[in-house]
Order: sequence, then structure tokens, then C-alpha cells
Amino acid sequence: MRASVIIPAFNAGRFLGEAIDSVLGQSRPPFELIVVDDGSTDATASVARRSPAVRYIAQPHGGIAAARNRGVSSATGNCLAFLDADDRWTPGKLEAQLAAVEADPELDVLLGHCVEVRQSEWAARLERPVPPDGGVPGYLAGACLIRRAAFERVGPFEATLRAGEFIDWFLRARARGLRIRMLPGVVLWRRLHDANHGVTERASYSDYARILKNDLDRRRGRCQP
Repeated sequence: MRASVIIPAFNAGRFLGEAIDSVLGQSRPPFELIVVDDGSTDATASVARRSPAVRYIAQPHGGIAAARNRGVSSATGNCLAFLDADDRWTPGKLEAQLAAVEADPELDVLLGHCVEVRQSEWAARLERPVPPDGGVPGYLAGACLIRRAAFERVGPFEATLRAGEFIDWFLRARARGLRIRMLPGVVLWRRLHDANHGVTERASYSDYARILKNDLDRRRGRCQP
């Protein structure tokens, strides 16, 4: 299997280098790593271009869903993985998930656990070993691996959403009957800080109500998956 990794980035210069390093330092490195710069005005471009292993794509600011979709449209791997520019993967994330997909041809989506860490505690916490059975189930883009064919069955992220775009995609995937598995290990360190996407897009929390309503309508047979 060949994994394409997509990092959407908007004014993420202070964190992006660490996210890139966590991908390139995987025990099984990705087939390709794509950074989609979503109209940044900081050092995001220069940070992304430091590594020759990164494919850098710039676009006008359109939101995280649009940036992920741009990365998917440019990707050539038969598996897709995502990472937010302010988070980082644990070292064996990609290897474990690719091995699980390769072992089960009918498996469509792999998820793993995540550990949330406040920015003030980030450096100290990451110096300690990854908890083997800690964390919480990660229903997050950064914790998943998706077969490309399965992603295409569900369709792209909904670009009109400013928040909750992965939840929306996941619920559509479940409605389509995709085979999904949650691995027990921690695959993602999720950074909590004042510029998190969920904080900056707080005004779009109505999107979550829209997502839940659409899911209920699908369950009741009122709309297509």
C-alpha cells in the first residue's frame, strides 16, 4: 500500500515543522507528503519548503475542508492519511495502520487513539513515553487512514462547513456501510492552544447542528449518504 499524507495549513508556521517531522520520521515513511497552504500570511510556506520530501501546494483561503480536498485531488497513493498542522503523530502510527489495512482487504477506514495535550505542557509531556493503553478513541482526521477507493465512495469533505468537516465525512462513511476499525494504540498527539481550529471557528458551531440533522435525516431515509 502507498500512503499519501495531507497536511492542511493556515498560518501554522510555528507548529508545521514539528508536524512534518512526525510524518517523515515514521517507522514506515509515507509514499508522499503534501502540505496545502490555505492562504497563509505567516511563515507557513517557508517552513513547508524546508524539506525536499514535501510537495507544497498553495491556494486562496478556503477553509480546512477545501484544503484537505485539494490535497486529496493531488494525491497519488492508494491510501490517504491526514494530519493537522499543529498536531503530531506517534512514531509507529502509519506502519500500524498500513499493516492492518494490508492484512484485511475489506477494511476501509482505520482509526486510533489520541492524547490531548495543552500547549503549556506540550514539550514536557512529549518527552515521556507514549501511553500504551491511554488516550481516547480518536474520531479525528489526524488519527485515521482511509483507502482511496473508500474515500471516493463517500465523497470529498463538505467545503461549506467551517467546523466539524471530519465528523460529517465519518457519519457519511458509516451511512455508506464502510468497514471501520479502531486500533487500540495511541497514534496522535493533539495540541490544545488558543489558535485551534475549533476555537477560531467557534462562530460556526451551528455547523455541528447541521451535521447531526443530516445524519438523522439519512437514518430516516430523507437524504442520500
